[in-house]
Amino acid sequence: MDKERIKSLGLRSWDDVKKEIYAPEEIAAGDLRVELIGKLIAARKERGLSQKKLEELTGVKQPVIARLEKGITNPQVDTLNKLLNALGLKLAIVPLDFAATDSAHAFD
Repeated sequence: MDKERIKSLGLRSWDDVKKEIYAPEEIAAGDLRVELIGKLIAARKERGLSQKKLEELTGVKQPVIARLEKGITNPQVDTLNKLLNALGLKLAIVPLDFAATDSAHAFD
């Protein structure tokens, strides 16, 4: 359903409700988590790796990888580094103004 149709029915979009329920920092943290997990899953699949094979490469147990990919758990930084390194990626800390305009390269 598009935004105009939602408004015409007197309904609110999830974005509107989300802004009422969560602080901006919570929204940003959730968005970052979704982006990070999405990039991790995409990189694993692009390389043709199963979660089990990623476990073999990193020592991070497959059930931990599955919970992370489902968003059930938040990864520790060292766990994230193990996974990203095995996928040929690394985390990067960038200025906020850069992140807002070019976040796609934060995982290069």
